[in-house]
Amino acid sequence: MERLSGDDDSARATLAIELRRLREESGKSLAQLSEDTSYDRTYLHRLETGERLSQRPVMEALDAVYKTGGLLVRLWRLARQETFTDGYKDFMQYEAKAVIMHKYMATIPGLLQTEDYARAVLSSAPEYGNSNELEDQVAARVSRQELLHRDPSPNVRIILDESVLQRPTTDRQVWQGQLAHIVNSASLPPLTIQVLPLKAGVHDLVGGSLSLLWLPDGHATAYREGSKSGHLTDDPHVVAQLRLSYDRVRDMALSPPDSLTYLKQIVESTS
Repeated sequence: MERLSGDDDSARATLAIELRRLREESGKSLAQLSEDTSYDRTYLHRLETGERLSQRPVMEALDAVYKTGGLLVRLWRLARQETFTDGYKDFMQYEAKAVIMHKYMATIPGLLQTEDYARAVLSSAPEYGNSNELEDQVAARVSRQELLHRDPSPNVRIILDESVLQRPTTDRQVWQGQLAHIVNSASLPPLTIQVLPLKAGVHDLVGGSLSLLWLPDGHATAYREGSKSGHLTDDPHVVAQLRLSYDRVRDMALSPPDSLTYLKQIVESTS
């Protein structure tokens, strides 16, 4: 079914229209484009109707075919922003520019989620009953991981609460893949992962997650997140207090080498 109307001026609609225009101007059929990119013809058609949002590698492949110099990737980034709520969009704008990120997570963060795990988590929410909307959310969440591979990359430290690692998905293979992905991600140069053991006891950040972000100009902001809500602040006093709370939690966590050993043990125990 065609989703886009002629007066739709969203970034998503603009991307879809541009994809169709470029293909038609190139004289390619969807079948030919499928051969050029190795992506399914039906899938490519859904991109051109705005039915699917896709992920960055697809846009890179299409940019290469059409020789558009990264235009489609830029449009895709704008379209991706539309899938998030207004408050989360503000956080993502800071995250995209941050040079330092410190995170304490009571859930597995999007920066570390596999596509299958993200799909399992998001599909549990009643608002994503529509399969296309679910896939858009999965694509948008996983695409944030490009931050870890950009040049220069931000310095990222993630403290995972041990409780996160004790709550598997119902699908054993999905959980095994997610745990293995965390271990593999720990080897990325910009990323440091620590585990906060349950035996460390209570602390100030119990009950939620925290992201502390520093921008190139030294400006700092904090984002506190619960299961269904989040709050962004750049109040210097509040950020300083949250940083102190984070530092205390970091002091309670396992060292990065010990955390990696622990994570590998969990992977072995689930295989």
